[in-house]
Amino acid sequence: MNWTPELLSPAGSLEKLKVAVLYGADAVYLGGQKFGLRQASDNFTAQELREGVEFAHEHGSLVYVVLNSFLHDKDLEELPEFLALLSELKVDAVIVSDLGVITEIQKHSNLVIHLSTQASCLNVESAKLWKKMGVTRIVLGREVTIKEAKKIKEETGLEIEMFVHGSMCMAFSGNCVISNYTQGRDSNRGGCAHSCRFEYSIDMQNNEEAKKAYFMSSKDLEGIRMLTEFIEAGINSLKVEGRNKSHYYAATVSKVYSEALAYFKAHGNFLSDDLIRWEEELRKISHRDYTTGSLDEYADESSIYNQRESDDNKYVVTGVILEVKENEHILLEVRSAFVPGDSLEIMPFSGPTLTHIASTIKTIANISVPKSKPGSVVKVPYIAGAERFNIIRRKLAEAQI
Repeated sequence: MNWTPELLSPAGSLEKLKVAVLYGADAVYLGGQKFGLRQASDNFTAQELREGVEFAHEHGSLVYVVLNSFLHDKDLEELPEFLALLSELKVDAVIVSDLGVITEIQKHSNLVIHLSTQASCLNVESAKLWKKMGVTRIVLGREVTIKEAKKIKEETGLEIEMFVHGSMCMAFSGNCVISNYTQGRDSNRGGCAHSCRFEYSIDMQNNEEAKKAYFMSSKDLEGIRMLTEFIEAGINSLKVEGRNKSHYYAATVSKVYSEALAYFKAHGNFLSDDLIRWEEELRKISHRDYTTGSLDEYADESSIYNQRESDDNKYVVTGVILEVKENEHILLEVRSAFVPGDSLEIMPFSGPTLTHIASTIKTIANISVPKSKPGSVVKVPYIAGAERFNIIRRKLAEAQI
């Protein structure tokens, strides 16, 4: 049996947590209503946090809670109560960027501390200092190569976590203030407006016409072909960005990377055909052009995504399975409309996609309908292999408007 890293997936809500866990995440990271950097996420109430931790632990997954905002004194006054809740729930670690927050955690709890990428730890000496502060794991900035990460791990003895997939920031992690300037929103306190994604006019020399460009927008990170390098370097955890992204994103990315890691654990290598298949799956979610960023060599101008943002998703989520009655029907919570005869794809928690023709659509009262309605619950014919909480998708070209 070969060693593989932990797969750490985003959980922007309780439902996304369940999706990520069921689709293979070894651990999830999430935020409460305060102290994190993704205020646009649904985030977790105390009750949702309790339910989420219980669900993850019951399924063998770990839970890390982000406390990675840079806090003011008035924020610190409210922190001990939240720390008490996290301790009670036995969360597996907290992700922190602020030295003051670390001090408060150590004063009020015994929680395990991971250093957020927001702290922009990029070298051995910085990592050693954070280790003295009580940190046990470093979430390295995206500016670090796998080779450099290996050196940091070997010379510090710390656990190392690196991003493997998702959106990229053009700035050094934790040091961007563009949205503060353009929108009056503090990116280091959860208010990032993604101003780097905007189109800007660049003043040219010799009074040329201003050039329009998205010169600060980065392509998305995709590290599926770098997994062998991560494994050989002993990187402890591979992190997927995306707490603000969809359930479909959480399911797809968790499933692809967990399958790939499981394959390596069993076989000790990757087959080219499998890598192609996994890459094809990753292209079925909305994404910018992919890049390996700085994983191999430092990112250069080829990593710039110099075009307007657009939704390039070729698939739509049809629904989520609520119940499977063997040899009878599937009970489906509809997310987008479909009609009898549409070809649906069921995403199992592991293994290849299951194709299913919805020959009929019925209400819970067994009344046939010509078209499903988003928000409703319907019955479709049974298909072997389908399970509760499986996501069902459909190609947009086949969507019925």
